[in-house]
Amino acid sequence: MYAWIWRKLPFGFWGKLTSSLALLAATTALLWYVIFPWATPLLPFDDVQVGNGTEQQGPAGGDITSTDNPDHGPEDIPYSTESNQPHPSDPAGGNQIPGN
Repeated sequence: MYAWIWRKLPFGFWGKLTSSLALLAATTALLWYVIFPWATPLLPFDDVQVGNGTEQQGPAGGDITSTDNPDHGPEDIPYSTESNQPHPSDPAGGNQIPGN
């Protein structure tokens, strides 16, 4: 198809090259400004759905503020968010793999 278009374009090499670049630019502009805006509402890019509604809910039917542990409230995080060091009251060695 491209060879047929190249043969049908008028003028010499530079005229054919200029004409083919103009056809490419016109096709790109037509797609970008006419076809894609027309097709966008028909495509499901904004219809994002994670899961299908049959997944198991979290604690208390999806209530993220409830917890099973009464010692920690929803705002009390059991680890440090400021440092990578263990809490001083944790036992030395923690859950390390032997030999590391």
